[in-house]
Amino acid sequence: MSKPIIGLIIGGILGVFDGLTALFTPDAAPMIMEIVIGSTIKGLIGGIIIGYYAKKVQSLQKGLIFGFLIGLVLAFLIAAMPDASGNHYWIEIMIPGSIVGLIVGYATQKYGKGPESAQTSAS
Repeated sequence: MSKPIIGLIIGGILGVFDGLTALFTPDAAPMIMEIVIGSTIKGLIGGIIIGYYAKKVQSLQKGLIFGFLIGLVLAFLIAAMPDASGNHYWIEIMIPGSIVGLIVGYATQKYGKGPESAQTSAS
């Protein structure tokens, strides 16, 4: 399977679990469906970006760093939006988001097929 597809699948699956971590924040429980859907979309977007990077750059270390940073940036964009009472949940959103990016960065570098693998299997 190609690296972008691996990123998309793993990012989407982990996005669901990322959203479910909101259950640890009692204030977020009433909005859990919206949070899980948003986190899944964030995981899909991050996964595809990380997957394309992994396709271009064949380095586990760089893939881990890039995945972590993409997860962190996407989580920051979500955390920057306050809830209805004006609160921000920086730590609660950014830690799981960056961990998801790190895992997706690892999975795309380790398990996805790069361009050289796709060419040899087509021959």
